[in-house]
Amino acid sequence: MAGTTPKDLLVQPKSVLWNPTPETLRELVAAMPNAQKTEFGNYNVNVKVTARSKASTFVVSNDPNAHSDQTISLERAQEMAEYQNEYIKSQEMIVIDGFIGGDPATRTAARLTIEKTNANIAAMQQQLYFTPTAEEYANFSPELNVIYTPNLKAEGFPSDRLISVDLKNKVTRVFNSDYFGESKKGGLRMWNQLVFERGGLALHAGCKVFDMKEGRKVGLIIGLSGTGKTTTTFSRQEGSRPVQDDFVGLLPDGTVLGTEDGCFAKTFGLNAESEPAIYAAVTNPNAYLENVSVNEDGTVNFFDDNFTANGRATFPFGLIEDAAPAQDLPAVSFVLILNRNDNLIPAVTKLSAEQAAAFFMLGETQGTSAGGKEEAGKALRVPGTNPFFPLLHAQQGNRFLELISGLDFDVYLMNTGWVGGAEGTPHSKKVKIRHSSAIVQGIAKQSISWKPDPTFGYELALGVDGFSDDDRGLLAPQEYYEATSRGDEYENIAESFKRERVAHLKKFPGTDERLIEAVS
Repeated sequence: MAGTTPKDLLVQPKSVLWNPTPETLRELVAAMPNAQKTEFGNYNVNVKVTARSKASTFVVSNDPNAHSDQTISLERAQEMAEYQNEYIKSQEMIVIDGFIGGDPATRTAARLTIEKTNANIAAMQQQLYFTPTAEEYANFSPELNVIYTPNLKAEGFPSDRLISVDLKNKVTRVFNSDYFGESKKGGLRMWNQLVFERGGLALHAGCKVFDMKEGRKVGLIIGLSGTGKTTTTFSRQEGSRPVQDDFVGLLPDGTVLGTEDGCFAKTFGLNAESEPAIYAAVTNPNAYLENVSVNEDGTVNFFDDNFTANGRATFPFGLIEDAAPAQDLPAVSFVLILNRNDNLIPAVTKLSAEQAAAFFMLGETQGTSAGGKEEAGKALRVPGTNPFFPLLHAQQGNRFLELISGLDFDVYLMNTGWVGGAEGTPHSKKVKIRHSSAIVQGIAKQSISWKPDPTFGYELALGVDGFSDDDRGLLAPQEYYEATSRGDEYENIAESFKRERVAHLKKFPGTDERLIEAVS
């Protein structure tokens, strides 16, 4: 197929390398001036843009009120499309075809068209798409297109960069960013709309399957990048296997749709002891690294953030031992909403349907390097913890409540940060990976007993197997604050939280009043 012209190509390049083999892409990456072979035999590419470009991302629409995110007019978007098309006429391009989703009944055909000079993006995307068969390649017709020119400036836009999201025509155009995440999210952002139109909801979530004596259970882990979503997904509990690490679809009948055949993992702080499955995959020769610290001799340092703390890697899911296939999944059994907090949020709480929709809509967390320097370390509220939902955010919260009300699954709030104070302050207690893993196991086995919290109304865990007496404060923050003579501080923060949450939800017109009442 390489060297031929694919069907339904939206641009007219000087030449096309169509669906090259992984071996050919590896050779192209090795020849890139900013690529370096590591001690593991894989390649790291240092790129100019180190995080997603939110300020440069625009939904194509003449009705700004139909979207929570910023928009660009149809006329201006068309001008930029023609500008990009003209540029591509003189460029050598790579085309990567594949499917978002592995189930033939529900998958979506997608295509990336990228400058050949940035072959690493093509190689990384190829690992995430589900690969068509030879027969499917011959008849391939993409429903979603990402057209990507990392070396073409979009002057007049923030940082001379533009990500133009045309939902009507299902085309995302990327200008002047060489960050792989814009390729990955380009397709998934448009896929969000497709799932919503089917009555479901795309979730920025990992997925894992538990093979229990009473049958298979599916757990979803919702969270912003960098808050422990991938770590929680890949941590092993009794009978658990990872399925997806980043995006799934939840349909009205409880069906869970997987999206990707690979993983795009953060690498900063990665080590074999705490995250053995991810470490083994990232250090495999077939993985690709992006913006990871590599010495001249190829030695990799996952703890060096001098360039960026948002180092990344892609790898095929086949590198994960005992990973479960993303097809034929049973209906969802439970959902975890991750909240990276540093004061009052317990390590785990059990939520009512209305509370679950409210906390989902609030999307409370702490920003990480995935969102760039302007978000890292700051307290954030990101509806659905999904920065890629292209419609109105109120639609996310309302749809989540509809799904919970119509299905039989429990929702839990999990803090992956600290209790009692920020890191390094007196009385601060860290929610460690072992704590989160014990909680997930307890939820899957339904071995946790609960009691109502008098302040916030959700339910607190009476205990979790694997927690010591010293860990008690992680489960009951109010008791811990009172035991450390800070009862008044707890009350003040709690009242502030309630006011801020109500005010925040009221910012989104159309939000179901039951969500607001649940956090009042």
